[in-house]
Amino acid sequence: MTQGIKAAAVILMAAFIAAPAFAQTSGADTYKKCVMCHGADGLATSTMAKNMKVLSFKDPAMLKATDAQFIASTTNGKGTKMPAYKDKLTSAQIKDVVAYIRTLQK
Repeated sequence: MTQGIKAAAVILMAAFIAAPAFAQTSGADTYKKCVMCHGADGLATSTMAKNMKVLSFKDPAMLKATDAQFIASTTNGKGTKMPAYKDKLTSAQIKDVVAYIRTLQK
């Protein structure tokens, strides 16, 4: 019985450690759709980003934005420059990409 409990504990521990890594990978993969405008690092330093006045994810306004605001902008688009992704990404993918953006803000 003790061995069974130890094995279960090891499996649970591995799952807790691996889960964030899988979520980040998923968000990073989805973020590839965002790179053209926001840049791989989220700093929006490309010529196109500058011409479109895309904010860096490290801009104070972006740092203050809530996850709900990022989700809404990604889902519904923002202005004429940020397209809506509600028909291209699932809500889970949008949440994953927002979580990945938060890692870029560190």
